[in-house]
Amino acid sequence: MKKYENNLAFAKQMDEEDELKDYRSQFHLPMQKNGKPYVYLCGNSLGLQPKSTKANLEQELLDWANLGVEGHFHAKNPWMPYHEFLTEAMAKVVGAKPEEVVVMNTLTVNLHLMMVSFYQPKGKRNKILIEADAFPSDKYAVESQIKFHGLSTKDCLIELKAREGEVCLRQEDILEVIDTQGDEIALVLLGNTNYYTGQYFDMKTISEHGHAKGCMVGFDCAHGAGNVSLNLHDSGCDFAVWCNYKYINSGPGSLGGAFVHERHINNKDLPRFEGWWGHNKATRFKMRDAFDPTPTIEAWQLSNPPILSMVAVWSSLKLFEEIGMDKLRKKAISLTGYLEYLVKTLGDDIINIITPSDPNQRGSQLSIQVKNADKTLFNQITEDGVIADWREPDVIRVAPVAMYNSYEDVFNFYSILKRGI
Repeated sequence: MKKYENNLAFAKQMDEEDELKDYRSQFHLPMQKNGKPYVYLCGNSLGLQPKSTKANLEQELLDWANLGVEGHFHAKNPWMPYHEFLTEAMAKVVGAKPEEVVVMNTLTVNLHLMMVSFYQPKGKRNKILIEADAFPSDKYAVESQIKFHGLSTKDCLIELKAREGEVCLRQEDILEVIDTQGDEIALVLLGNTNYYTGQYFDMKTISEHGHAKGCMVGFDCAHGAGNVSLNLHDSGCDFAVWCNYKYINSGPGSLGGAFVHERHINNKDLPRFEGWWGHNKATRFKMRDAFDPTPTIEAWQLSNPPILSMVAVWSSLKLFEEIGMDKLRKKAISLTGYLEYLVKTLGDDIINIITPSDPNQRGSQLSIQVKNADKTLFNQITEDGVIADWREPDVIRVAPVAMYNSYEDVFNFYSILKRGI
């Protein structure tokens, strides 16, 4: 890897040598009033819109206008099997077999559906292990599931906390809790990439430890899908869920995704909420038959999918198909490394990056604390042309996304941050 340099000429040279540089032009960049694009480093919250999305959406609107209900079978991209068009590409993004992956619902809905199947408290094994700083929606979902089973969150929720004076969890501490309390843990549920710190957990090791103690293991991959190499199948986890509007660029509030490991798919003893779209496709429309589950994760589907939302997911997945996660991850490591290098030149007495420095323990996001600063600094860099993300009490989250961000973006952010400090 080339040695980083703190100057604009170096950033421009890196962009010139970037094998993915042309993909930036395939996205709409938010523009400032002065006609210049913002330095957009917020793809960990909402990814940018691929330019192809509009035309693809217009095609479905045209088919709807011209064909009505016949579009289910005669549209250019027939709506009846539409969700299947996304499956193989999505499976590659998250590192799974096609039969283990489906695009459906939204993240928290999918999380609840997975916990119906994989959180089955019995006797003393009734606890759920999560991060103390898990994304709030995950915590709400977990607490409500515990209450649904007539249990107490005080007794059944184990929250992992970092050591005193530290922000990130140590893997050995996670494993120790599993080893010492695993006999009482029904479900280990972690955000595979923590939304606040950007820390990326070793899913395979955590899954192996959980399974050795008889626990089910699942991951919220909202900040991992399209960002890091998840390798869900090989990780051995029981399930995973994610949203597609962050690094997968499918639009605000878009559909999510779900993974169930193949060993569970045909387990008839596994409880599951069911609906007509999970029924065997060959007999789905006979309407009078008893439920006959599709022999894939599609059995967890409840309703026919919203085609207009799926258009945006498929539009972005086509770009992932062209590039591949290996190339995206390679650039992400370099681009995030350059951001880290530049920010650290501001000095440890001013800046603290709470995200792990090891590229194997993070994705594209860096969570930056500016010492003795409040939201005034964040407001200032926003005014100066940066779109990033503020998290209370004192963290600026920035995520240079490999598919459309440039080294010049990173350098410009650093320059604006430096002026504001």
